[in-house]
Amino acid sequence: MTEQRYYLKAKQVFTEHGIKANHYVLVDNGIIKSINATAELNVPVFDLGDNKLMPGFIDMHIHGREGCDVMDGKLSSIDTISTSLAQHGVVGFLATTVTAKWQDSLQAFSVIGEAAHTHLSGAKVLGAYNEGLFFTDEHKGAHNEKFFLRLNKERVDAIYEASQGTLKVVAMAPEFEDSKAMITYLDSLGVKVMLGHTNANYEQTIDALDAGACGGVHIFNGMSGIHHRDPGCAGAVLMDQNALAEVIADGIHLHPSIMQMVYKLKGPEKMALISDCINAGGFSDGKYRLGELDVFVKGGVARTATGSLAGSTLTLETAIGNLVELAQVPLIEAVHMASLVPATFLGLGDKLGSIAVNKQASFAILNDNQQVQATIIDGKVVFQQEGFRSL
Repeated sequence: MTEQRYYLKAKQVFTEHGIKANHYVLVDNGIIKSINATAELNVPVFDLGDNKLMPGFIDMHIHGREGCDVMDGKLSSIDTISTSLAQHGVVGFLATTVTAKWQDSLQAFSVIGEAAHTHLSGAKVLGAYNEGLFFTDEHKGAHNEKFFLRLNKERVDAIYEASQGTLKVVAMAPEFEDSKAMITYLDSLGVKVMLGHTNANYEQTIDALDAGACGGVHIFNGMSGIHHRDPGCAGAVLMDQNALAEVIADGIHLHPSIMQMVYKLKGPEKMALISDCINAGGFSDGKYRLGELDVFVKGGVARTATGSLAGSTLTLETAIGNLVELAQVPLIEAVHMASLVPATFLGLGDKLGSIAVNKQASFAILNDNQQVQATIIDGKVVFQQEGFRSL
């Protein structure tokens, strides 16, 4: 596609306010200019046939794909992840770290900062997500507790500086002394705080949310669960109307009925689909590495040697399909949980996350089998399935 100004026509266009049938989306220099039932004369029209035009997906919590990990500390690894994600409809992502040696972590953040200012082959790096270092042993999951640290201002400043100011999210366990002060400090930097890998009880979690924390890391996984005498971290996140719940909708991390419960309690605007994918994503079963730990993938499910789940091999288009099939969530709401919800959370909702006039022309084109046929970022095709009609 060489045109700067063109129409995309689709049988279904998933706009911010509903699904429009047989509509034309006008793209001009990478920006959406109109969404109408008719098209202007003398402007090229690319007819997508029976395929669906959806907003490009945003994966706000992903560690790696296709043998590459954010913790490799290499720009080439980030680019491989970027290219792979574009093949799955993702237009932007937060490069997510995992617990490792302090200097290795700073190197990873340095490369994320570089990647965020580099034109990559596929999905854009929208910033850094620190999932590591500041957790508790009780819910360590696939994190090596030998490298856990206490969160303090000096460490926050070091990470923020290394990331060239691209740090967007810090995950932390809030039960430690000075946690509320650190949440306030991170908020002053414009960094979102998510609560996870924590044994915090209900009251400690509520205190952290009241102090400015924004929600729960992969809800129910890596946190104190619901007990009838202590609703725990999970219960606090679910009951706080402003808290965002990250959801790994692979059918493994959460039982379908729990996904339904999260949906009923949080609603479509406070539930964000994430992949939490590791470097095994896109590859076959086998032995892999996540941070400082060996990970074993069997049947697409990643676990540590002790049996703890270790991220996933999930993609967002599959997560959307799972949420629809397993939890009976309406398709357009599931789509927005992978696009508009994370975009809004990250303060990018005026530019990304939905098909709306004056937003960036970043789209995922899917067929009726929920398979990505093409991905467009800023009006330019970055991925096109072999055999798909030429764009």
